[in-house]
Amino acid sequence: MNASEALGSIWLRAGLPPEALQHARLTGEDPVLPSSFAVGAAAQSTIAAAALAACELGHRRGAGRQQVAVDMRHAALDCTGWFSLDGRVPDLWDSFSGLYRCADGWVRIHANFAHHREGALRLMKLDPAAATRADAEAAMATWRALDFEDAAAAQGLVATALRRFDEWDASPQGRAIATQPLFTIERIGDAPPLALPTLREDQRPLEGVRVLDLTRILAGPVGGRALAAYGADVMLVNSPHLPNIESIAETSRGKLSAHVDLRTEAGRATLRQLAAEAHVFVQGYRPGGIAALGFGPAELARLAPGIVCASLTAYGTQGPWAQRRGFDSLVQTAMGFNHAEGEGAGDGKPRPLPMQILDEATGYLIAFGAAAALWRQQQEGGSWHVQVSLAQTGQWLRGLGRVPGGLSIARPDLKPYLETSASGFGELAALRHGAQLSRTPAAWPRPSMPPGSHAPAWPGGPGQ
Repeated sequence: MNASEALGSIWLRAGLPPEALQHARLTGEDPVLPSSFAVGAAAQSTIAAAALAACELGHRRGAGRQQVAVDMRHAALDCTGWFSLDGRVPDLWDSFSGLYRCADGWVRIHANFAHHREGALRLMKLDPAAATRADAEAAMATWRALDFEDAAAAQGLVATALRRFDEWDASPQGRAIATQPLFTIERIGDAPPLALPTLREDQRPLEGVRVLDLTRILAGPVGGRALAAYGADVMLVNSPHLPNIESIAETSRGKLSAHVDLRTEAGRATLRQLAAEAHVFVQGYRPGGIAALGFGPAELARLAPGIVCASLTAYGTQGPWAQRRGFDSLVQTAMGFNHAEGEGAGDGKPRPLPMQILDEATGYLIAFGAAAALWRQQQEGGSWHVQVSLAQTGQWLRGLGRVPGGLSIARPDLKPYLETSASGFGELAALRHGAQLSRTPAAWPRPSMPPGSHAPAWPGGPGQ
């Protein structure tokens, strides 16, 4: 399946008008980054879907349709998430993160957060204050891969055993994922169409749309950033007591950034007030986690009839891993991509995909699903629920096919695609948005700011 076919499939699955696809222009072909998988097509088709759906909603609000152009190389580089702050390129991986050889295979450990790193080291019977990477490698050599994976999961840690595709396909979770579509958009309640303001021709297609972004790493923030690029008021809601990674500087472009403590009744009351005035609510809690706090899709549909809820998980909502924590790198390892890339390279050494494409493509699917559901809300009324997962995106990526010779190419130069802006984190250099809108270019007029920089209140509301 090429990128245009992938875009068409995504578009029609969401129930959007087929004639709008004539306004998408996709250029380039794989390989664009060193991989045996069609990572360029995955990036290009999902970015194009998100931008085109935003423009179609703008058309529904009274503006003319506009052309959306996406070059595959630009899209793929956009999905690398590269950035620098004051000329420094942050190291986004903890020294203990990565693949470890075990007694019978490999395990990937995600240790970017201190509590995950310390938990993994304690599971290895090591002192987190004194252990070195060499100590961890020696300890892991004594474990069986699946035993460590199970022990880590039992303690709420994040580690997965490396599998081949056939091993993943035979696993209970692999079978569960194989039965699920790339995404779902489901009507979950009755409501009249929301009164979105009529759009002028010079306004970006999502201006006037309010989005709550309750996500941290990495797919959710990418989706919120895309919605902001198309004009939405996106408010990133962080907990004041949870850590973040440095990528927040890059993914917060265009967003408001507020602190709300959902451990307190006052914080939950604040979020209820924000949600009551929102059009979209994006969250990346494990299944059932946000509902336990009173903000599940059913509760939100009662609080704000007509709202679009978007839910992100690692492994979907079905199967024995539905409750497991997960990150892109771990899902790649569990599903067979790392093993397959090693085979494709000819040396058999497992290796990751050239970017966190499961995160990035899933993020753009969140933006696409939110815009598509809003379009349907304007047509049909109702409240809506969009569901995506990293594993479902992985299954879809695998279905795009392999790229002969893809691992032999060099990474292209980033410089032609970079832009620099002031931010609350320092001077930020990062990739321009990968979709070119012919009439209302994507942009982030709000600078990226640290969590808690803005009050938890919508622009134009009381006191604003």
